[in-house]
Amino acid sequence: MTYFLFLTIGFAIIWLAINIKEEVLRISTVIMGTLLSIWGFSLSPTPFQVAIEVVGVVSVFSFCVQCWSKD
Repeated sequence: MTYFLFLTIGFAIIWLAINIKEEVLRISTVIMGTLLSIWGFSLSPTPFQVAIEVVGVVSVFSFCVQCWSKD
């Protein structure tokens, strides 16, 4: 269950970084949030990882199909 804690904290830090106006603080906060999110994702169970990867591939594929149809 620690993976959920890391994912939650990581996404909360990324959300906080979006609201920061100072550029250097924003970059460092996003990097920290991204590292925590990656750490949480790597600790998560395999079915959760596969589900997230499938959602990512399907969303990218649908976007690519839309781009191909415009040509």
